[in-house]
Amino acid sequence: MAYELPPLPYDYAALEPHIDEATMKLHHDKHHQTYVTNLNGAVEKHAELGAKSPEELIKDLASIPEDVRKVVQNNGGGHVNHTMFWQIMKPHGGGEPSGNIGDQIKTDFGSFEEFKKLFNETTAKQFGAGWGWLIFEGGKLKIVTTANQDNPLSQGHYPILGNDVWEHAYYLKYQNKRPDYLAAWWNVVNWDEVNKRFETAKKK
Repeated sequence: MAYELPPLPYDYAALEPHIDEATMKLHHDKHHQTYVTNLNGAVEKHAELGAKSPEELIKDLASIPEDVRKVVQNNGGGHVNHTMFWQIMKPHGGGEPSGNIGDQIKTDFGSFEEFKKLFNETTAKQFGAGWGWLIFEGGKLKIVTTANQDNPLSQGHYPILGNDVWEHAYYLKYQNKRPDYLAAWWNVVNWDEVNKRFETAKKK
């Protein structure tokens, strides 16, 4: 079975004005599709890989045949990262996080504002292309970054929340102002989905 591009769970323009329609069309239809296409191309060379989910592939990169390992790392990661990314955003999202994730953020960072500030500062400093993540390790929330399309799953961590800071995620609207994009992004976060991911992270 070939991997497929999941449909967006909302309209391309649904995250306006924070993320523009043109960016969403390019980001989903072109960039995400390319990761899926390239991942399928790698798996065609090793049919046994096709029995695994994209998450399983990037969880154990050492087991991937060497001739396609980097392709799977980059494009399997790109597929997993973006599939999550579309789900943790929604129209009319944002606001203060509620539920268990809201409580845990206050416990570990003092307040949502402090967490947001630290997440934005940390992610803004990610050199070049990459992602900012929230993970749960040792009973605490931690903010980490990865380069390119690397995913915390490859280091044994389940990502609760992640923001894409590749330029294709924001350049049409925000140009080189990555901090402006990071600040605006909180207006579209889907805290219901983030809460579900937090519960999954706690079980792992």
